[in-house]
Amino acid sequence: MRRNLAARLGVWSAHHRKTAVLGWLLFVVLATVIGGSSGMVTASDDEMGVGESGRAAAILKDAGVDEPAGELVMVSARTADGWRDAAGDLSKALTATGEVRDVQAPLPSEDGKDALLRFVIKGDPDEATDRVQPVLDAVAQAEKAGAADGISVYQFGDASSEKHLSDLLADDLKKAEFTAVPLALGILLVAFGAVVAALLPVGLALTACVAAFGLLSLASHQLHLFETTYSVMFLMGLAVGVDYCLFYLRRERDERAAGRDADTALRIAAATSGRAVLVSGLTVMVAMAGMFLSGLLLFKGFAVATILVVCVAMLGSVTVLPALLAGLGDRIDAGRIPFLNRRAKRGAHASGSTAAKVLKPVLARPKFFAIGAAVLLLALAAPALGMKTEQLGLEKQFGSDAPLSVSYKKITEEFPGGPAPARVVVEADDIDAQPVRAALGSLTKKAGKDAELTVHRAADVAEIAVPLPGDGTDAEAKKALHELRDDTVPAAFEGLDATAYVGGDLAESEDFSDQLGKGIVPVFAFIAAVTFLLMLLSFRSVVIAVTSIALNLLSVGAAYGVMTAVFQHGWGAELIGSEQVGAIENWMPLFVLVVLFGLSMDYHVFVVSRIRESRDRGMDNRSAIREGITRTAGAVTGAAVIMVAVFAVFGTLSMQDMQQMGVGLGVAVLLDATVVRMILLPSLMTLLGDRNWHTPHWLRWLPKVSHGEETEAAPSWAGVPQGGAGGHDAPVRTGR
Repeated sequence: MRRNLAARLGVWSAHHRKTAVLGWLLFVVLATVIGGSSGMVTASDDEMGVGESGRAAAILKDAGVDEPAGELVMVSARTADGWRDAAGDLSKALTATGEVRDVQAPLPSEDGKDALLRFVIKGDPDEATDRVQPVLDAVAQAEKAGAADGISVYQFGDASSEKHLSDLLADDLKKAEFTAVPLALGILLVAFGAVVAALLPVGLALTACVAAFGLLSLASHQLHLFETTYSVMFLMGLAVGVDYCLFYLRRERDERAAGRDADTALRIAAATSGRAVLVSGLTVMVAMAGMFLSGLLLFKGFAVATILVVCVAMLGSVTVLPALLAGLGDRIDAGRIPFLNRRAKRGAHASGSTAAKVLKPVLARPKFFAIGAAVLLLALAAPALGMKTEQLGLEKQFGSDAPLSVSYKKITEEFPGGPAPARVVVEADDIDAQPVRAALGSLTKKAGKDAELTVHRAADVAEIAVPLPGDGTDAEAKKALHELRDDTVPAAFEGLDATAYVGGDLAESEDFSDQLGKGIVPVFAFIAAVTFLLMLLSFRSVVIAVTSIALNLLSVGAAYGVMTAVFQHGWGAELIGSEQVGAIENWMPLFVLVVLFGLSMDYHVFVVSRIRESRDRGMDNRSAIREGITRTAGAVTGAAVIMVAVFAVFGTLSMQDMQQMGVGLGVAVLLDATVVRMILLPSLMTLLGDRNWHTPHWLRWLPKVSHGEETEAAPSWAGVPQGGAGGHDAPVRTGR
C-alpha cells in the first residue's frame, strides 16, 4: 500500500532524527532573529480607514498633512474659577517638558468649574506614543498637588490613549502567556501522567509561536498590522499547536498500548493522525484566507497571523514530532508522576468506556438525540437574533471604572464633541477660489462656534473640525454625522469644483461597520465553499461535506447567542469580571465565524477520519461510528479541555473585545467537542446510514484517499531497544 504524505513525512523524520530536530531548531532561531531584527510595523491611523472616512484620510496623506496627536486635559474645581492657579501651573509644566506645542489658553465650561487645556504632541504623530510619558508625568504631578484643594485632573488624547492601549495589550499578553502555558501543561500532566509527554506538545506549540512571531514581523513590512494581531496569533498558535501534537501523540500511545512495536505505532500514527493534522491545518489556513475578502486591514492582518502560526504548528507536528517520538521511544513516559500516571492510564480506558456509555443510548435512539441536541444548540443561539454590533467606545472597551474611560466621560460631559469631532476634508483645484472659500466659511459658521477651519494652501486642501453633540459616539452624535454627510456637506459644495468627504473617529467607526456588513457575505461564501470542497476531496462524500458545514453553523450560532447573552444583556458577566456593554464589538462576529469554522475542523476531521478508517476495515456504519467516537474520545476531550482553557484565559483579560473573543471561542469549542461530536454527529450519521459514504456517479473521478494504514504487527524487534535507555541510536525500521 502506498503511504500517504503524512506517513512519508513521519517515516523520513524518524529515519533522519537529527536532521529533523536540528532543522526545526535552526528554522525557529533564524525566524526569531531575523524577524526580531526587522521589527514589527504597525498600521497608522490613515491606513485603517475605509469608505468616505478612508478617502478623507487619503487626501490628507497625499497632501502631506499629518494630523497632530492632540491631547485634552480638563482641570476641575469645586467652585467657579477655582481651577485657574492649577491650570496655569499645569500649562507651564507641560511646556517645560519640551514635548508639546500649541498650548492654548484654558477654555472654561458653562458653569465655570472646569477648564479644558488643549495642545498637541511635537513631531511625527505616529511616534507620539513614545514621547507622551513626560506629559503624563506632569499631569499626574498636577493632580497630586491639587488633590488637597479639591482639584481633579483628567487627561485624554491620541497619544495618551494609544499608550494606555499599548501598555494594556502588552500586560494582557504577558498575563495570557504566564497563565495559559502553565494551564495547558497542567492539563497535559493530568492527561499523560508523565512530564516528558506533557512537555512535548507545549514545547512544540511555543516554538511554533516564537517562529511565527518572527515571520509575522517580516510580513508586517508588507502588510501593516494592528497590535491586537499578536494576541490573536498566540491564542491560535498555542491552541492548535498543542492540539495537533496531542492528536499525534495520543494515537501513537494508543497503538503502543495495543501491543504494537514502536515502529508500527509511529507509522500508524503518522498515516492516520498525521494525515488528519494535514487536512485540518490546510482547512484552517484556507478558511482564514477568507478574511482577505473582508476588505479590512484588521482582518487581513488576522489572516496572515493565523495562517502563519497554523502552518508552522502543522509542519512541526508532522516533521519534528515523529523524530522526537522515534528518538525518545519509551522515554516519552519519563518523569512519571505516580498518582497522575495511574490516573492517566485509567483515563485512557475510561474516556473510551465513558464515550461508549454515552453513545449507547444515542445510537439506539438517534432521531431523539439528534433533535434534542439541535434544539439545545438553537436555544443557545436564540439571543443572537437580537445581537447589536458597534465599535465599542473607550468606556465600554476598558470598563466604566478604568481611569481612561472616566477621563473620556468627564471631558465629553463638560465639553461635548471635544475628543472626537467630525472632520470635513475638502480638496479643490484652487482652494482660494472665491466660491470655494465662501462655501468653507458658510459651512464653518453653520457647524457652530466651536468649529475650526484649517486651510492647507500649498496642497489646495482644507479641513473643518466639527464638534458632534452627545458624547461623540452615541445615537445623537451618529444622527448629526449622517446629517452632515447626507445633507449639510453636499449642499454646501453643490456645483463647485471641489470634493468633500467627512471623516473623524465616529465616521471611521461607521464606515468600518458598513464594510463589515458588506464583507461578511463573500467571506462566509468562501469559507463554506472551501470547507465543502476539502471535505469532499477528503471523504468523497457530499453528505459528509454538507453536514460538516451545518454542524459548524450550529456551533457558531450557539457561540453568538452566548456572547450576546453575556456581554449585550449582562447575563453572568460579573462572573468573569466583565460588565454589560449593550453590544458586541463590530468585528467579533465575522472573526468568530472564520476562526470557529477553521478550529472545528480539528475535531471533525480527526473524528470522521477515524470513523471512515473503521468503515474501510469492513465495519458496518453503526459499528464504525461507535469505534471512531470511542477511539478518539480521549484525544478530543484532552484537546478540547486545553483549547477551552486557553480561550478562557483570554476571557479574563482587561479589554472587552478580548473577553468576548475568549468567551465566544471557548463556549463554541466546548459545545463542539461535547454536544456536537458526542451526540449530534453520531446520531445524525446513524440516521443517514450508508448515505454518509455514498459517492455520486458524477464524482467517481475523485481520487480515493486512504484514511488508515495497515495495522498488522511489523516484524518483531526482539531484544532491540526502542529508543529506551541505551537505545537512542537504535535504527528505526518501517517494516511492512
